[in-house]
Amino acid sequence: MLFEKSLTKTVKKGTILQREGDTHLKSFAVVKGLLRSYIIDAKGKEHIYMFGPEDWIVGDLQAAFIKGPTKLFVDALEDSEVVELEPSPEITDEMAKKGLEKAIRRVGTLQNRVLMLMSATAWERYQFFLDEYPDLYNRVPQKMIASYLGITPQALSRIRGEWARSKK
Repeated sequence: MLFEKSLTKTVKKGTILQREGDTHLKSFAVVKGLLRSYIIDAKGKEHIYMFGPEDWIVGDLQAAFIKGPTKLFVDALEDSEVVELEPSPEITDEMAKKGLEKAIRRVGTLQNRVLMLMSATAWERYQFFLDEYPDLYNRVPQKMIASYLGITPQALSRIRGEWARSKK
């Protein structure tokens, strides 16, 4: 990996692990539970960047590796066990290979999400969410899923109703 493991810890639901502007950055490997990363716009509205269920790494990787301030908040949506990770000062070939594999997975997910936000219907974005995070629709509040999809909670409620009817 491109990180050094520093500390495994348990965090309670609602714990903020990282705030916008923080400069001593860590990323968080989720062992158990669920994290999210998000921004808060000038009007105070939250916009979900990504969810981090088990076996995902959550954090502002760009800020961590360039040693700049983060743009993201990270918090726990469930009681979670996480491993705090810090960028490794010396990266071996083996570390780079393992890190690259995880980075490609994350970049692929984000690339697909951006493309979906640019061109897909809300229904298609919801399908993408279900495909990418098959176990999260019961673990995440509808308001947060709607934020991730770029739609209102009311629109998501309609889509979920249509979705349920189409599966019968």
